[in-house]
Amino acid sequence: MPGGRAARAPDAPVSPGSLGLRIALAAAAIAVLWALPRWPGETPTSAAASVAQFGLAEPGLDPVRVSARVDPRTGLREDTLIRGDVAAIEAPALRVQLTRGPRSGAPPTLFVLMARRAANGPALDRPALAVARTGARDQIRTKFGAVETLEVTFAGPAQRTCTGFVTRDTAFQLDGWLCAPLARPPEPQALGCMLDALSLVDLADAATTAAFSVAPDPAGACPASAATEPPGRVGSLIRRSQNKK
Repeated sequence: MPGGRAARAPDAPVSPGSLGLRIALAAAAIAVLWALPRWPGETPTSAAASVAQFGLAEPGLDPVRVSARVDPRTGLREDTLIRGDVAAIEAPALRVQLTRGPRSGAPPTLFVLMARRAANGPALDRPALAVARTGARDQIRTKFGAVETLEVTFAGPAQRTCTGFVTRDTAFQLDGWLCAPLARPPEPQALGCMLDALSLVDLADAATTAAFSVAPDPAGACPASAATEPPGRVGSLIRRSQNKK
């Protein structure tokens, strides 16, 4: 304009090619940010765990179901093996959880551990349970070393007495419960045979895989099924105390 500043030209319209380039650059930036490592607390709820073969070399009528995940709160890996249903009191029921990863603080007592597991339900598709009362505390010896046990009565769709357990001599943690048919908890020998029959193959964790590969004591021959009373296995059972709640 005469006698004044030159007028600013209006912004030129964005060409289709330029707009496409901007969109591509933005998408690439988002992909890079998503690929960056996250702190344990930022792990998505549905975080998937690497492939591992967690199994039970023991026959049974019910199929074995296995799931794996990484806990988004702690960053610990949890492999869970389930057979049967606690509510079906006429058949055996089993729940085993393998937990791996660095921990902080003292491990929970077996009673607290069973209460937590029960509150989460015996399986993802089953209602929560409650610990109605507890009984004898014992200890058995397995290929994993000492295993602490606790007689636990669950209240839920059906009331059932089982044996809760947790390993104490391993870098990883095995815990869960075994329920015998009808109202009584399983024999200690049956629990020992079940734990000795667990197997794991994880190419990303050679140390834990080696611990599962240890052969059980040949002097304690286990029967074909841990749901029946084994005639040959003696096991190491240490009676500790009665704890009624």
